[in-house]
Amino acid sequence: MSVKAFELVPAVERDLLMGDKARINIECIECCGKHLYVGTNDCFIHHFLLDEVTSSKGKLSYSAQKLLHKYLGLKKPVAELRAASALERLIVLCDGIVFLIDMVTLETVPSAAGGGAKIRGVTAFCINENPVNGDPFCVEMCVLSSKRRTVQIYMVYEDRVQLVKDVSTPEQPCAVSLDGYFLCLALATQYMILNYNSGASQDLFPYNSEERRPILKRIGREEFLLAAPGGLGMFANAEGVSQRAPVNWSEGVIGAAVCFPYVVALDENFITIHSMLDQQLKQTLSFRDGHILQDFEGKVILASTKAVYVLVPLPLERQIQDLLASHRVEEALTLTEGAQRNIPKDKFQVLHKRILQQVGFIQFSQLQFQEAREHFRKGQLDVRELISLYPLLLPASSSFTRCHPPLHEFADLNHLAQGDQEKVLLYKNFLISYLGEVRNTEVVNVCREDVDTALLKLYAEQDHESLLDLLASDNTCLLTDSIPWLEKYHKYFALGLLYHYNGQDSAALQLWIRLADGDLQDSTRTDLYEYIVDFLSSCSNLDLVWTYADWALLKDPTIGMHIFTKRPLSKDVSQLNPDDVITYLGKHSQPLLLYLEYLVLERRIQKEKFHTHLAMLYLERVLSLQSQSPTDEVQLTTARERLQALLRESNLYRVQLLLDKMENCEQLLLERATLHGKLEEPERALHILVHQLRDFRSAEAFCLWASSCRDSAYQQRLFHLLLGVYLDGSHRGQSHAAAAGGSGELEMAAVDLLNRHGEVFDAIRVLRLLPESWSLQLLRPFLGRAVRASMHACRTSQIALGLAHSENLQLLHDRLKERKKQILVSEKKGCHLCHNTFSEPDVVCLPGAVPVHTHCVAHRVRDSPTKRLLTNSSNHT
Repeated sequence: MSVKAFELVPAVERDLLMGDKARINIECIECCGKHLYVGTNDCFIHHFLLDEVTSSKGKLSYSAQKLLHKYLGLKKPVAELRAASALERLIVLCDGIVFLIDMVTLETVPSAAGGGAKIRGVTAFCINENPVNGDPFCVEMCVLSSKRRTVQIYMVYEDRVQLVKDVSTPEQPCAVSLDGYFLCLALATQYMILNYNSGASQDLFPYNSEERRPILKRIGREEFLLAAPGGLGMFANAEGVSQRAPVNWSEGVIGAAVCFPYVVALDENFITIHSMLDQQLKQTLSFRDGHILQDFEGKVILASTKAVYVLVPLPLERQIQDLLASHRVEEALTLTEGAQRNIPKDKFQVLHKRILQQVGFIQFSQLQFQEAREHFRKGQLDVRELISLYPLLLPASSSFTRCHPPLHEFADLNHLAQGDQEKVLLYKNFLISYLGEVRNTEVVNVCREDVDTALLKLYAEQDHESLLDLLASDNTCLLTDSIPWLEKYHKYFALGLLYHYNGQDSAALQLWIRLADGDLQDSTRTDLYEYIVDFLSSCSNLDLVWTYADWALLKDPTIGMHIFTKRPLSKDVSQLNPDDVITYLGKHSQPLLLYLEYLVLERRIQKEKFHTHLAMLYLERVLSLQSQSPTDEVQLTTARERLQALLRESNLYRVQLLLDKMENCEQLLLERATLHGKLEEPERALHILVHQLRDFRSAEAFCLWASSCRDSAYQQRLFHLLLGVYLDGSHRGQSHAAAAGGSGELEMAAVDLLNRHGEVFDAIRVLRLLPESWSLQLLRPFLGRAVRASMHACRTSQIALGLAHSENLQLLHDRLKERKKQILVSEKKGCHLCHNTFSEPDVVCLPGAVPVHTHCVAHRVRDSPTKRLLTNSSNHT
């Protein structure tokens, strides 16, 4: 696809060059800065001064002033001109002779003494623009001889030339280009690369010089452009490798030049311009009778036979903008990246970012969101440029103004979507995604408030699930802009979160309570009441907790109590005084009970008043249920189980107070028995359980519970006590005819007790207590256990005795062995305890044959009586 990359501007008109002399033709040109030299077919050199003139509209033109012309006197066309500005010389090829002339006066430079300033028999020459000799006051030149198959390397000075190298070639060369040590040659049948320093060569590709004129151009360091068969422009480096794709120009190309990133080619009728980046033809200019195309320090100059023109490149930025205006984004990006080498780094970075942003907006308008996202990110787009397309999303207080010149041509989203609501939705979804991606990056640090507020508005409008996540996390949403937007879309719960984030917890709670009571409608959370309770449970403002706790408790006492019972026990949250809470809950019986259970059973607070208070509430609950008619047996059983569990497990409540409360309550005998157990009155407890309740299982359980934290002797005492109660009751029952059935029941309870817990009893003592009338068969389980327990105890004691005897023998053996060992003691050897040397032979030997002073050991034993010495000996050496 075409792009306007260059304009053809006249530089030297025909009248200024030759006047009315129709037969004069331009043969060669050279440009050095503002100085233009033209060689003609009548052996003249014309010197012009070119000035660039820029119009008020920015259009460039050239004004040429003729300074001088000079006849060379050889009556042949001037074939070639090259400037050596460091020497102020022009190197001229005319009539097969290379010689020097002065750049200012155009006078021929005379030969210096001892050296010549002319070279004869030359068909072509070129200058080394990448010299290797390092001398700034000479120029390296390569010359092709008309008589020999050689290439000659000369050094050109102000008044002489000096041959430094003569290089043979396999064929007669007809064209040459030079870079460093590398010669690029067009031979009669092929192109080749030749290193004139090492002699290494590399054939490139075949070429017939008789069919068309060869083209060789140095385009960069160790890189050349050549005209190849098939109308191709080939690139080759010093190794003979092409690192760029070829350009496809016409078969009749007569000249070529490079003005990065373009290759300019000239044929008989046209100038063609190809991109080196994508090899596409970008521009074609009509140009008849052209026969010279040269580039001089980035300036491309063309000549017909009668006039000289400059091919002026349009600014790259203008070219890129033209491509973007045509939505040719890939070409624009390619051209931008290719221009990096010709633009200062800082300027390029600014240009590159802007182009990426523009490309992103073009792709955004075409719904290519993934590509747009990538280019916005790479171009570090100020996201407010994107947000500003969406009406009302930017906060009213935002100071943002769009970039100038603008990055796009769209007024707003409505202009972009042209009323298509499906497109509008796609654009909004993209913005949601993009803002969510970049809001935590450095790109938005300067406009975080604008981004978060815009995101909140989009989330609210689209009923997006991320709205709550935004407000629950670190955000900078502007309250004044966000409140009306959230109210508009009935996002009252989210508004409460915003109030909370901005430190307005009271406003948040008032709004949420109105929601929970049904005054406002918002379906965001169905568990709003539970959320409010959780919020209050972690709220550091205790005034708010006391203010709204009544509302929560009245709505649901069980869940409302979580305000007090689910409060985190961390230093970051203000803690409530339990006494204050209990006082506050005095008017709420059920919540008070739940809170005391939390203190006593969950937090395990060891305070008598809490335990007593909870026990009293349990007791009152039981008494209340018992007084009801009809009685709810399920609730009563549950209440009594809770009371009994607390009475058993807690040791902190006031036992006597509770016992007094139950004194006349015959329905709470089991509880009274437990309290007597707490008072160390097991006889009374067992009497209640056995004689009043007739609950033998509970009596056994009482013995196990009451002795659970005591030694085995105490447990045995309790079980013997229970057995005695059973037996005494049995005897009394036998003396009363009315209780005859009861005595049998107690006897069976006693038998069951012995048979189930026989290992606890003292068998001999039991046998003495039992009536003689009881059969052995009845007590068989008990007696079996007793015999086994006795035998086990006997055998265990025998084993222990044997082990102790064995250990004693081993220790005696070890002691004898230690006493037989010799211990070396000398005046040079020190005590391991005090580190002083021995002055007398009396020593004590520690384990490991370590000798120490007797007084040191005595001191050690006195300080650490648990440490044993294995050996005490006196050895004399």
